[in-house]
Amino acid sequence: MNVLARFAALLCLSIAGTCASHAQPFQLPTRNRALFEPGGEERYFAPTPGKTWLSGTFGCVRSDGHQLHEGIDILWTQRDRKGEPTDPVTAAADGTVAYVNRKSGLSNYGNYLILRHRIEGLEVFTLYAHLASVRDDLQRGSPVKTGEAIGVMGRTTNTKTRITTDRAHLHFEISLVANDRYAAWHEANLAGLRNDHGNWNGRNLLGLDPRAVLLRQRAEGAQFSLLRYIQTQKELCRVLVRKGDFAFAQQHRALVRANPATSKEGVAAYELVLNFNGVPCQLIPRAPSEIKGYSSKYHLLSVNDAEQKQNGCRKLLAIKSGKWELTTTAHQHLDLLTY
Repeated sequence: MNVLARFAALLCLSIAGTCASHAQPFQLPTRNRALFEPGGEERYFAPTPGKTWLSGTFGCVRSDGHQLHEGIDILWTQRDRKGEPTDPVTAAADGTVAYVNRKSGLSNYGNYLILRHRIEGLEVFTLYAHLASVRDDLQRGSPVKTGEAIGVMGRTTNTKTRITTDRAHLHFEISLVANDRYAAWHEANLAGLRNDHGNWNGRNLLGLDPRAVLLRQRAEGAQFSLLRYIQTQKELCRVLVRKGDFAFAQQHRALVRANPATSKEGVAAYELVLNFNGVPCQLIPRAPSEIKGYSSKYHLLSVNDAEQKQNGCRKLLAIKSGKWELTTTAHQHLDLLTY
């Protein structure tokens, strides 16, 4: 290695966060490449019965826009003689196994696998669901490389409506975790609801749109930044949380913005910028002098009316007496983030 190349390598190591931001972190998790082909959506997304391919995408796309789908459903490309899918499912990024469920009857995800990734200072998770099988040797902590086979596409689920062979697909998610203490929070707040998966209950995964991430990454190439993508999500609302520190802020420091006032006075609260799925895309620490007059635990600061109208299926906001208010669902969500 010549002197210039050695210097470049050392420089990259010394500013690893910057170098990481210029890498493309994700690849497609199956052999289906129609996402990147003009007009290929019908060959890529598995729709719900009687609906178009849009129902297989992320967001408020189910039940005429009233139900959230927190991932994308990727269609099969190959089947055996019985019509069962045989597509290999591969890791979308380097990481480690966070969780494996091989008991399909315990989840509407069926057999599923969650991988943990470190990207630009963020802990990010990918989920692979409805698998026919998960690779036998994979267990919590197992390292995986991008493109490494982790299972076989299937149609396992515990829902009353089965997944037919023509709709066989991989349900794929890119998510942040709301709280590493989810299991304890669930027991304290949702004791009447079973939790067979501990911290890896689906309620604890805050999904980003995989389709948008993959397309943005392809368009921007080496300039793509997942951190920037999250920080620039369309804003649904801003909420002031009167708490000096809490789980999500601790776990996602890369999303915390600097505030000179808190350097002098300390942190008394956080202003959360939430997207329509309740993902805190930015966290702004607030000093005591900046929150005078705000006495409630959570205070709704602003609402993007257009975004709420277009993507209100998470039901975080409602109008009462002519004013926007946080719903019970929103309070429960904020309680989880700050538990």
